[in-house]
Amino acid sequence: MRLVFAGTPEPAATALRALLASRHEVAAVLTRPDARAGRGRTLVPSPARQVAEEAGVEVLTPASPREAGVRERLEQLAPDACPVVAYGGLIPPPLLAIPRHGWVNLHFSLLPAWRGAAPVQRAVMAGDQITGATTFLLEEGLDTGPVLGTLTEPIGATDTAGDLLGRLAEAGAGLLVATLDGLEEGTLTAVPQPAEGISHAPKLTVEDARIDWSRPDYAVDRQIRGCTPAPGAWTLFRGERLKLLPVSTEPEATGADLAPGELQVQRRAILVGTGTRPVRLGEVQAHGKRAMAAPDWARGVRIDEGEVLGG
Repeated sequence: MRLVFAGTPEPAATALRALLASRHEVAAVLTRPDARAGRGRTLVPSPARQVAEEAGVEVLTPASPREAGVRERLEQLAPDACPVVAYGGLIPPPLLAIPRHGWVNLHFSLLPAWRGAAPVQRAVMAGDQITGATTFLLEEGLDTGPVLGTLTEPIGATDTAGDLLGRLAEAGAGLLVATLDGLEEGTLTAVPQPAEGISHAPKLTVEDARIDWSRPDYAVDRQIRGCTPAPGAWTLFRGERLKLLPVSTEPEATGADLAPGELQVQRRAILVGTGTRPVRLGEVQAHGKRAMAAPDWARGVRIDEGEVLGG
């Protein structure tokens, strides 16, 4: 089939590579405009754009898919299907009607669970044990279209959102190719999503990533893993933001009686109190500094007895 692919971040680039290696023809790539990144705030092309340009594929970067000229160019390209992976913008109805096989979205959850922008992060934070990926046909509703294919993936006890998304991106790329194969062969039938089991996964905000140390240890652990690597879990220490990487919920020293957020320095571990038992800090990163093991950080800042995280 002739395709126009829509996607932006690294998981989209993974899917695009798989499509370029498949029997289908990628005629063009629709992606978000270059974004500023890094300390120098220089403009950086999206991962999907970089893959497309390396392959010599036409790239469209409108500020919005509603922008003048986008519909006309898509009609000229005449795609049979438009696969979508984390494009980052809503596709308007006039564009949805262009490809005869529709816009085939790869979403990283088992729909109708975790509809929205952050399905992987929300699944980790909720403590789900199983997630997966779904291919479905886009319609005007948010992730509400009929399902074409699914796969499942277990969530490990120490998985971060980044770990899980990496696995889902690789497996999901294969699912997307197989879905397009099936549409071309006429062997797939779209099935409406169940009316039960709906949950939502809005984009994580910076405040969503702020740790509340009064919550149970397992909830703190899940929140930090769900926010790793982005937007990055954080807390306050001496009035300044401290980024937190995954913690351990099985600290070496058991039975420590610590108030929520209270720090305890041990020889080889830094414990912090929660609403239940303490957790052991892993790596931390102060503003403008590199990430380092918590004991090394503690030696540098010289923690006083009774000091707390969280303000």
